[in-house]
Amino acid sequence: MSSKQEPAGLSRLLIDVGPLIIFFVTNYAAPVPGPLRIFVATGAFMAAMIAAMIYSQIRYRSISPLLMFSGFMVVVLGGLTIWLHNDTFIKLKPTIYYLLVAGLLAFGLKFDKPLLKTVLGSAYPGLDEQGWRLLTRNWAWFFAFMAVLNEAVWRNSTTDFWVGFKLWGAIPLTFLFAAVNVPMLLRHGLTKDEAEAAAEPGPVE
Repeated sequence: MSSKQEPAGLSRLLIDVGPLIIFFVTNYAAPVPGPLRIFVATGAFMAAMIAAMIYSQIRYRSISPLLMFSGFMVVVLGGLTIWLHNDTFIKLKPTIYYLLVAGLLAFGLKFDKPLLKTVLGSAYPGLDEQGWRLLTRNWAWFFAFMAVLNEAVWRNSTTDFWVGFKLWGAIPLTFLFAAVNVPMLLRHGLTKDEAEAAAEPGPVE
């Protein structure tokens, strides 16, 4: 039996970013009155996340913990958004996700257990222990920052602006932050090929 593969390149982008693009496009193109588009887009987002998880399981025989966690939250909070007809739930989803992940990473560091190594260790086998600690610390701070930023955006802007920000704001910021970490990773044992993979972030909220 062949060993388990990790999503990479276009497949990884489709799994991690595809559902968000569908959310964005549906919110702007759904043939319903403006105030209702966010609810149609939320339903499309839920379906796209489920499809991404199914594809990952079929194609790579696994679903990453971050994708599973993100998908679970999209289904739960998206379901509440549609059921209660209140878009606050889907807007809070990134904040809750970012805070929980930041908290878990910080908790692991407190006990000298960089949790990113558990999640991503097979993808970056050359990274030394100090590299894992630094990478975990950096992402914990980044996720905490993104939680604050999401709160600031959705509470002080229109729904359409918030949806757009997820695409043209959150995604570029996440890719940029992942790329900024590459020189540090190279200093701590990552090879050039592994570093290129490290510059591709996981699920973007």
